[in-house]
Amino acid sequence: METVPVRVLLVEDHKLMRVGLKSLFDELKDIDIVSEAQTGKEALENYKITHPDVTLMDIGLPDISGIEVTKRIIETNQNAAIIILTSHLTEQEVMESLQAGAKAYVMKDINIEILRMIIKTVKEGAMWIDPKVVPILRDKNCGIIPPRQMSRAMFKEQHANLTQREYEVLKLVVDGKSNSQIAQELTISEHTAKAHVCNIIQKLVVDDRTQAAVKALKEGLV
Repeated sequence: METVPVRVLLVEDHKLMRVGLKSLFDELKDIDIVSEAQTGKEALENYKITHPDVTLMDIGLPDISGIEVTKRIIETNQNAAIIILTSHLTEQEVMESLQAGAKAYVMKDINIEILRMIIKTVKEGAMWIDPKVVPILRDKNCGIIPPRQMSRAMFKEQHANLTQREYEVLKLVVDGKSNSQIAQELTISEHTAKAHVCNIIQKLVVDDRTQAAVKALKEGLV
């Protein structure tokens, strides 16, 4: 049975970025860029015309901000799946984007395969938060990320197959640390850090470190 591609509206004012993303997605069978927009006004018009499954939304548009566009789309369709794809990482922009109704906040340096997976997951109703954004949400205690509900004893009971060291590594993964940063913080080799991350991914039954971080946050593991 042939997979129906996810229909995506790409909102990005920089032509190079827009062309680059479109070129990458053109090689994928499960993502279809059905429309492009360079401004907020174009995004609103194209959304009404194409009714995409997912919208990739830049924040810094030349007329209306991507946050305002997100808010207006959500006002007309509460189930709209909008992913903020940006290089902006200020507390105000993160909070306003999520409060406007964005289902994901993703940094532009993300791997294309991970972005592909996020698009497909968000289409199904999930929420994705870039690990770099997590400290901001924790500091604000805004309720967008569930609070740390699980006691240490309960964690061990439900995830007994995760070792103490893997639990420590998981917390650093959630904080957006790279393997080299994890190795430095825990005084272990980078190879060992990578091995721990691989074990965590397998034990949490996820595909990559980003999914591991999101699962840990959603289930209150850290």
